[in-house]
Amino acid sequence: MNEAQRLVELIPRLRRYARELVGDRATADDLVQDTLERAWAKLHLYRRGTDLRAWLFTVMHNVHVNRVRAARITDPLEDEMPELAQRAPQGDALMVRDLDRAITRLPAEQRAVLLLVTLEEMSYEQVAAALGIPIGTVMSRLSRARDKLRAMMQGQGTAAKLKLVK
Repeated sequence: MNEAQRLVELIPRLRRYARELVGDRATADDLVQDTLERAWAKLHLYRRGTDLRAWLFTVMHNVHVNRVRAARITDPLEDEMPELAQRAPQGDALMVRDLDRAITRLPAEQRAVLLLVTLEEMSYEQVAAALGIPIGTVMSRLSRARDKLRAMMQGQGTAAKLKLVK
């Protein structure tokens, strides 16, 4: 199977990751298209025998970072964590919605690592290679992302960690 066929087979995974990364279907489709354009133009840089999926996610990550930098969007400050509603008795649909919102509120670096490890089931080594960061940084970002998600899903903001001392 040639690289073009393998690229086409990976489009659904790219779209799924892009939708979670940017949170908007149209923007995600644009990100996938830009990623595929860049990957096709730079296919000569791909080393045969390596993981094409990880290479494509690296390309997507770089395209996304370039877009974010160009738009001059900054992540919210660590101390300004918004609070989410408690789980409603209507069922799991609300919990899934809250989880999706919580994931979008994570800092971009933590969200990218979390999505690649959980949604794409990539190993820490693959994530490190895709994002161009050390494995220790992958583990650290993943741990912080999980802690923040846990706190947001339990309805705790950062203020919940502070105790009033009299």
